[in-house]
Amino acid sequence: MDLNLEGKVAVVTGGSLGIGRAVAEAFAREGARVAIVARSRGPLEQAAREISEATGGDILPVPADVSDTAQVQAAMDLVAERFGQLDILVNGAAHPGGLVRSEIENASPEGLLDDINIKVVGYMRCAKAASAHMRKNGFGRIINIGGLTGRGSKQLSGMRNVAICHMTKTLSDQLGPAGITVNVIHPGVVETPHIHELYEKEAKLQGLTAGEVEANYAKATPIRRVLQTNEIADVVLFLASGRAAAITGESIAVDGGITRGIFL
Repeated sequence: MDLNLEGKVAVVTGGSLGIGRAVAEAFAREGARVAIVARSRGPLEQAAREISEATGGDILPVPADVSDTAQVQAAMDLVAERFGQLDILVNGAAHPGGLVRSEIENASPEGLLDDINIKVVGYMRCAKAASAHMRKNGFGRIINIGGLTGRGSKQLSGMRNVAICHMTKTLSDQLGPAGITVNVIHPGVVETPHIHELYEKEAKLQGLTAGEVEANYAKATPIRRVLQTNEIADVVLFLASGRAAAITGESIAVDGGITRGIFL
Protein backbone atom coordinates (compact mmCIF):
# COMPACT_ATOMS: atom_id res chain seq x y z
CA MET A 1 0.00 0.00 0.00
CA ASP A 2 1.43 3.34 -1.05
CA LEU A 3 1.02 5.72 1.87
CA ASN A 4 2.08 8.74 -0.22
CA LEU A 5 4.43 9.97 2.50
CA GLU A 6 7.38 10.67 0.24
CA GLY A 7 8.35 14.33 0.49
CA LYS A 8 6.14 14.96 3.50
CA VAL A 9 7.70 16.65 6.53
CA ALA A 10 7.25 14.95 9.89
CA VAL A 11 8.19 16.19 13.34
CA VAL A 12 8.60 13.54 16.05
CA THR A 13 8.99 14.75 19.62
CA GLY A 14 10.76 12.33 21.93
CA GLY A 15 12.35 11.12 18.71
CA SER A 16 15.76 10.03 19.99
CA LEU A 17 14.66 6.89 21.88
CA GLY A 18 12.17 4.06 21.96
CA ILE A 19 8.89 4.46 20.12
CA GLY A 20 9.74 7.96 18.91
CA ARG A 21 12.95 6.81 17.28
CA ALA A 22 11.20 3.87 15.61
CA VAL A 23 8.54 6.24 14.27
CA ALA A 24 11.17 8.64 12.92
CA GLU A 25 13.02 5.82 11.18
CA ALA A 26 9.80 4.47 9.68
CA PHE A 27 8.93 7.88 8.22
CA ALA A 28 12.42 8.18 6.76
CA ARG A 29 12.10 4.77 5.10
CA GLU A 30 8.88 6.00 3.46
CA GLY A 31 10.74 8.97 1.97
CA ALA A 32 9.52 11.61 4.40
CA ARG A 33 11.82 14.32 5.67
CA VAL A 34 12.01 14.06 9.44
CA ALA A 35 12.83 16.35 12.34
CA ILE A 36 13.38 14.72 15.71
CA VAL A 37 12.94 16.80 18.86
CA ALA A 38 14.28 16.09 22.35
CA ARG A 39 15.97 17.95 25.19
CA SER A 40 19.40 16.31 25.17
CA ARG A 41 21.46 17.49 22.20
CA GLY A 42 24.08 14.71 22.28
CA PRO A 43 21.76 11.67 22.12
CA LEU A 44 19.50 13.56 19.70
CA GLU A 45 22.28 14.26 17.22
CA GLN A 46 23.57 10.70 17.51
CA ALA A 47 20.09 9.31 16.81
CA ALA A 48 19.75 11.59 13.77
CA ARG A 49 23.06 10.36 12.37
CA GLU A 50 22.19 6.72 12.92
CA ILE A 51 18.71 7.03 11.41
CA SER A 52 20.12 8.87 8.41
CA GLU A 53 22.80 6.21 7.89
CA ALA A 54 20.22 3.41 8.18
CA THR A 55 17.66 4.95 5.83
CA GLY A 56 19.48 7.48 3.66
CA GLY A 57 16.89 9.98 4.85
CA ASP A 58 17.14 13.66 5.67
CA ILE A 59 16.97 13.81 9.47
CA LEU A 60 17.07 17.13 11.30
CA PRO A 61 17.86 17.08 15.05
CA VAL A 62 16.13 19.95 16.87
CA PRO A 63 16.98 20.31 20.58
CA ALA A 64 13.98 21.72 22.44
CA ASP A 65 12.15 21.36 25.73
CA VAL A 66 8.42 20.90 25.18
CA SER A 67 7.70 22.46 28.57
CA ASP A 68 8.97 25.79 27.18
CA THR A 69 6.52 27.52 24.84
CA ALA A 70 9.16 29.71 23.20
CA GLN A 71 11.41 26.73 22.48
CA VAL A 72 8.52 24.78 20.95
CA GLN A 73 7.54 27.67 18.70
CA ALA A 74 11.13 28.16 17.59
CA ALA A 75 11.51 24.43 16.88
CA MET A 76 8.41 24.23 14.67
CA ASP A 77 9.35 27.43 12.85
CA LEU A 78 12.85 26.05 12.24
CA VAL A 79 11.47 22.84 10.74
CA ALA A 80 9.10 24.73 8.44
CA GLU A 81 11.88 27.06 7.36
CA ARG A 82 14.38 24.26 6.74
CA PHE A 83 12.01 21.98 4.81
CA GLY A 84 9.57 24.55 3.40
CA GLN A 85 6.53 22.97 5.06
CA LEU A 86 5.33 21.00 8.07
CA ASP A 87 2.81 18.22 7.46
CA ILE A 88 2.90 15.74 10.33
CA LEU A 89 3.39 16.01 14.08
CA VAL A 90 3.89 12.98 16.31
CA ASN A 91 3.76 14.00 19.96
CA GLY A 92 5.75 11.57 22.08
CA ALA A 93 7.92 13.58 24.48
CA ALA A 94 7.05 12.57 28.05
CA HIS A 95 8.36 10.87 31.17
CA PRO A 96 7.97 7.14 30.33
CA GLY A 97 5.35 5.63 32.60
CA GLY A 98 4.78 8.90 34.44
CA LEU A 99 6.33 10.32 37.60
CA VAL A 100 3.46 9.43 39.97
CA ARG A 101 3.16 5.66 40.14
CA SER A 102 2.87 5.32 43.93
CA GLU A 103 -0.07 5.24 46.32
CA ILE A 104 -1.65 8.55 47.33
CA GLU A 105 0.20 8.77 50.66
CA ASN A 106 3.52 8.84 48.79
CA ALA A 107 2.35 10.65 45.65
CA SER A 108 4.12 13.85 44.63
CA PRO A 109 1.87 16.75 43.57
CA GLU A 110 4.91 18.39 41.99
CA GLY A 111 5.61 15.23 39.99
CA LEU A 112 2.03 15.17 38.74
CA LEU A 113 2.23 18.81 37.70
CA ASP A 114 5.45 18.03 35.83
CA ASP A 115 3.80 15.06 34.09
CA ILE A 116 0.88 17.21 32.97
CA ASN A 117 3.02 20.16 31.91
CA ILE A 118 5.27 18.02 29.74
CA LYS A 119 2.85 15.51 28.25
CA VAL A 120 -0.48 17.33 28.15
CA VAL A 121 0.43 21.00 27.89
CA GLY A 122 3.58 20.06 25.98
CA TYR A 123 1.52 18.23 23.36
CA MET A 124 -0.79 21.24 23.16
CA ARG A 125 2.16 23.61 22.70
CA CYS A 126 3.47 21.49 19.85
CA ALA A 127 0.05 21.10 18.22
CA LYS A 128 -0.59 24.84 18.39
CA ALA A 129 2.76 25.73 16.82
CA ALA A 130 2.70 22.97 14.18
CA SER A 131 -0.92 23.37 13.11
CA ALA A 132 -0.30 27.01 12.18
CA HIS A 133 2.07 25.75 9.48
CA MET A 134 -0.23 22.88 8.45
CA ARG A 135 -3.11 25.26 7.81
CA LYS A 136 -1.10 26.98 5.07
CA ASN A 137 -1.25 23.84 2.90
CA GLY A 138 -4.69 22.62 3.94
CA PHE A 139 -3.22 19.32 5.13
CA GLY A 140 -1.99 18.03 8.44
CA ARG A 141 -1.74 15.01 10.67
CA ILE A 142 -1.29 15.09 14.44
CA ILE A 143 -0.76 11.76 16.21
CA ASN A 144 -0.51 11.84 19.98
CA ILE A 145 1.16 8.98 21.85
CA GLY A 146 -0.97 8.36 24.92
CA GLY A 147 -0.87 5.34 27.22
CA LEU A 148 -3.03 2.55 28.59
CA THR A 149 -2.78 3.95 32.13
CA GLY A 150 -5.49 6.34 30.97
CA ARG A 151 -7.86 3.40 30.58
CA GLY A 152 -7.35 1.99 34.05
CA SER A 153 -6.96 3.00 37.67
CA LYS A 154 -3.47 1.73 38.53
CA GLN A 155 -1.44 4.94 38.25
CA LEU A 156 -2.28 8.52 39.19
CA SER A 157 -0.12 9.66 36.26
CA GLY A 158 -2.67 7.96 34.03
CA MET A 159 -4.83 11.07 34.25
CA ARG A 160 -2.47 12.76 31.78
CA ASN A 161 -3.50 10.20 29.15
CA VAL A 162 -7.19 10.85 29.83
CA ALA A 163 -6.52 14.55 29.28
CA ILE A 164 -4.74 13.80 26.00
CA CYS A 165 -7.82 11.93 24.74
CA HIS A 166 -9.99 14.97 25.52
CA MET A 167 -7.52 17.29 23.82
CA THR A 168 -7.31 15.00 20.79
CA LYS A 169 -11.08 15.00 20.30
CA THR A 170 -11.35 18.75 20.84
CA LEU A 171 -8.55 19.52 18.39
CA SER A 172 -10.05 17.17 15.81
CA ASP A 173 -13.18 19.35 15.87
CA GLN A 174 -11.24 22.58 15.67
CA LEU A 175 -8.71 21.57 13.02
CA GLY A 176 -10.79 19.27 10.82
CA PRO A 177 -12.07 22.08 8.57
CA ALA A 178 -8.44 22.94 7.78
CA GLY A 179 -7.72 19.41 6.54
CA ILE A 180 -5.93 18.38 9.73
CA THR A 181 -6.74 15.12 11.50
CA VAL A 182 -5.87 14.42 15.14
CA ASN A 183 -5.74 10.97 16.74
CA VAL A 184 -4.21 9.33 19.81
CA ILE A 185 -2.50 5.93 20.06
CA HIS A 186 -2.22 3.99 23.31
CA PRO A 187 0.73 1.58 23.12
CA GLY A 188 0.66 -1.59 25.16
CA VAL A 189 3.73 -3.26 26.67
CA VAL A 190 6.42 -2.39 24.13
CA GLU A 191 10.06 -3.48 23.98
CA THR A 192 11.94 -0.28 24.87
CA PRO A 193 14.75 0.57 27.32
CA HIS A 194 12.11 1.97 29.66
CA ILE A 195 10.13 -1.25 29.87
CA HIS A 196 13.06 -3.10 31.40
CA GLU A 197 13.26 -0.47 34.14
CA LEU A 198 9.58 -1.14 34.81
CA TYR A 199 10.20 -4.90 34.97
CA GLU A 200 12.93 -4.36 37.56
CA LYS A 201 10.75 -2.08 39.71
CA GLU A 202 7.78 -4.44 39.63
CA ALA A 203 10.02 -7.42 40.32
CA LYS A 204 11.13 -5.85 43.58
CA LEU A 205 7.56 -5.06 44.60
CA GLN A 206 6.25 -8.52 43.71
CA GLY A 207 9.20 -10.61 44.88
CA LEU A 208 9.80 -11.93 41.36
CA THR A 209 12.57 -11.75 38.81
CA ALA A 210 12.40 -9.23 35.97
CA GLY A 211 12.05 -12.14 33.55
CA GLU A 212 9.03 -13.44 35.43
CA VAL A 213 7.40 -10.02 35.35
CA GLU A 214 7.91 -9.85 31.59
CA ALA A 215 6.51 -13.35 31.17
CA ASN A 216 3.42 -12.39 33.18
CA TYR A 217 2.81 -9.40 30.92
CA ALA A 218 3.09 -11.62 27.87
CA LYS A 219 0.75 -14.17 29.43
CA ALA A 220 -1.83 -11.43 30.11
CA THR A 221 -1.70 -10.33 26.46
CA PRO A 222 -3.91 -12.29 24.03
CA ILE A 223 -1.16 -12.41 21.40
CA ARG A 224 1.14 -13.75 24.16
CA ARG A 225 4.10 -11.49 23.59
CA VAL A 226 5.52 -8.03 24.16
CA LEU A 227 5.06 -5.63 21.23
CA GLN A 228 7.89 -4.17 19.16
CA THR A 229 8.37 -0.46 18.50
CA ASN A 230 7.96 -0.92 14.75
CA GLU A 231 4.41 -2.17 15.34
CA ILE A 232 3.50 1.15 16.91
CA ALA A 233 5.28 2.97 14.09
CA ASP A 234 3.22 1.12 11.46
CA VAL A 235 -0.03 2.46 12.92
CA VAL A 236 1.42 5.97 13.15
CA LEU A 237 2.40 5.83 9.47
CA PHE A 238 -1.09 4.82 8.43
CA LEU A 239 -2.75 7.57 10.47
CA ALA A 240 -0.28 10.07 9.00
CA SER A 241 -1.10 9.07 5.45
CA GLY A 242 -3.78 10.21 3.05
CA ARG A 243 -5.34 6.75 3.40
CA ALA A 244 -6.53 7.68 6.91
CA ALA A 245 -8.16 10.97 5.96
CA ALA A 246 -11.53 9.87 7.37
CA ILE A 247 -10.16 8.92 10.79
CA THR A 248 -9.97 11.73 13.32
CA GLY A 249 -10.64 12.27 17.01
CA GLU A 250 -10.08 8.58 17.71
CA SER A 251 -8.27 6.82 20.57
CA ILE A 252 -6.67 3.63 19.29
CA ALA A 253 -5.00 1.00 21.45
CA VAL A 254 -2.07 -0.83 19.87
CA ASP A 255 -1.66 -3.27 22.72
CA GLY A 256 -1.93 -6.86 21.54
CA GLY A 257 -5.36 -7.05 23.15
CA ILE A 258 -4.23 -6.48 26.76
CA THR A 259 -6.98 -3.88 27.28
CA ARG A 260 -10.01 -5.78 28.55
CA GLY A 261 -12.46 -2.88 28.50
CA ILE A 262 -15.01 -2.40 25.73
CA PHE A 263 -14.81 1.07 24.21
CA LEU A 264 -17.64 2.07 21.87
